[in-house]
Amino acid sequence: METRMTPETATRQRWMGVLARAGDELARYEAELKDIDYRLVRAPEIGMTLVRGRMGGTGAAFNLGEMTVTRCVVRLGDGRTGFSYVAGRDKHHAELAALADAHLQGGDQAHWQQRLIEPLATAQAARRAAQDAETASSKVEFFTLVRGED
Repeated sequence: METRMTPETATRQRWMGVLARAGDELARYEAELKDIDYRLVRAPEIGMTLVRGRMGGTGAAFNLGEMTVTRCVVRLGDGRTGFSYVAGRDKHHAELAALADAHLQGGDQAHWQQRLIEPLATAQAARRAAQDAETASSKVEFFTLVRGED
């Protein structure tokens, strides 16, 4: 059975990814994110999750190992619920990401996309490009010499 992703789901997956990778950058928006009535449904908590991989990206799944994650769930005064799962042990980051998720689900989504998600995504893309450029500078090209048969 094939499932098709809705545009809304794809949009939310994008912003959840940006928020999960934001790290300390999200703290710049703390005052704005917390300027609303909210409560912690699930306070930030640290746990472990199993990471699975596939050989060559398409082969049979195997258990790669475990990693630490922090999760949080918040509910705004108007009933919107925000979730977050972030790599590592950063409770502050998890709470702010959950708050941002809740804000992004409201009628002011365009404001939050422009104010929060786009600047964070642009900074992340710039860091990724710089890292790719640094990695490319140390790339080694291997070739094989073919021995001629007489």
